[in-house]
Amino acid sequence: MKKVFIDGSEGTTGLRIHERLEKRDDIEILKIDSDKRKDPDEIRKFINASDITFLCLPDAAAIEAVSYVENDNTVIIDASTAHRTQEGWAYGFPELSAAHREAIRKGKRIAVPGCYASGFIGLVYPLVQAGIIPKDYPLSVFAASGYSGGGKKLIAQYEEEGRDKKYDSARMYAWGQTHKHLKEMKAVCGIDNEPLFLPFTTNYHSGMMVQLPLFSHLLKNGTTPEELHECFSKHYKDEPFIKVMPLGADAEAGGALFTDACAGWDGMEIFVTGNNDRMVAASRFDNLGKGASGAAVQCMNIVLGVDEATGLDL
Repeated sequence: MKKVFIDGSEGTTGLRIHERLEKRDDIEILKIDSDKRKDPDEIRKFINASDITFLCLPDAAAIEAVSYVENDNTVIIDASTAHRTQEGWAYGFPELSAAHREAIRKGKRIAVPGCYASGFIGLVYPLVQAGIIPKDYPLSVFAASGYSGGGKKLIAQYEEEGRDKKYDSARMYAWGQTHKHLKEMKAVCGIDNEPLFLPFTTNYHSGMMVQLPLFSHLLKNGTTPEELHECFSKHYKDEPFIKVMPLGADAEAGGALFTDACAGWDGMEIFVTGNNDRMVAASRFDNLGKGASGAAVQCMNIVLGVDEATGLDL
């Protein structure tokens, strides 16, 4: 039985990881006393007693926690932003390529992708690899998320009794184009520039949709929606966590796609819509699932050599 420690188990991501693991009979969760969960010596002890430690912490705390590792056998799975583009860390999106999955399987240091970044990279990486999107394409990305993606403080603001009425409407932010996910979006996809990124949260708990608008005349040979769809279908063939939806799925849904439809599910849906001039590729998933804790547990399953979907909802 493998010993697992969740550092930051009282945060949103940590709680969801705990929920996914507590019913498993192949995992022993090491539980730190609540009054010692910020004690460096106690944290050090638990990390080194574990086979796998999940870090569900702010960046600075995650970096410090990694410095506590003394046991060469302990695998660190970090859900923070701190190590996603750092050399020596596997990027925790196994569906991107066989090399990504193998790096996770063999890795001692694994960085879980950001939620918005997962949606963007899941769309852009296959298209760049196929040569459909030039590396210098001026990419834009528009994304909507449930408020749970903002962490405990934002959750409290949305769920507070008698809350400010401004939270009844969309909360649009990241205007300065310095969002923390931009660095990994560029680095993992191998593109020349960070995309123009416009996210917002609104009044529902979880679920996310990331939209990538594309002009056909700027793509390889004037790529059509059918060719875009074929690229995704080929890239994600036999990947149970990624479901490429049929062309026309948006029309069958009445012309509207709702961002919370994948809440509670640990996979990702990919849509292709539009026409031969202008197209939109979109990904829909749970920002707490494939966008956070579900992805973290999937990575752990790969490390353990068990079915990737063990303990997850597909």
